[in-house]
Amino acid sequence: MNHTNTQEEAKRQAKPLAPKVKELIERSNSVILATVDAEGTPNSSYAPFVQVGNTFYILVSFMAKHTKNLADGRKTSVMFIEDESATKQIYARERLTIEASTSQVERDSEVWNTVVSHLKETHGKVVDVIAEMKDFILIGLHPTKGSYVNGFGSAYFVDQNLEIMEHRNDQNHQSK
Repeated sequence: MNHTNTQEEAKRQAKPLAPKVKELIERSNSVILATVDAEGTPNSSYAPFVQVGNTFYILVSFMAKHTKNLADGRKTSVMFIEDESATKQIYARERLTIEASTSQVERDSEVWNTVVSHLKETHGKVVDVIAEMKDFILIGLHPTKGSYVNGFGSAYFVDQNLEIMEHRNDQNHQSK
């Protein structure tokens, strides 16, 4: 069988898997962050998170580059991704990538107290310690749009509510 026939067969067999966006988020304890500074220099990092409503919250230190980028209100990209040890195919890891706007939560506000309480329930007593440190701030990540992939030929557009909008079937993989 030649290379072209193998690719065509794979396309015929590839069927979109049912989207499980919420389940991926629920299995995640941290989110990968992609930010840029004022000069456009990219920075990637991660942070533990909690989700309250449709907003993801992270408690982050100004000692980290990404915190200033987030606090300055620039758009960011966040990604939830299946653990490498759990994937069946490294090229097709389940993932959700979201474009998000950011906001800083005022310390000791009602939202601050509610979210810090959720962070403590999720991530333990260490949250009590870091929430008291003055260099830590609470950032809200507000989804605007994104994409969800859960296998070959199984990619979807996602709206600001993390709901599937449509299957991304308009573009097929191309070979040389």
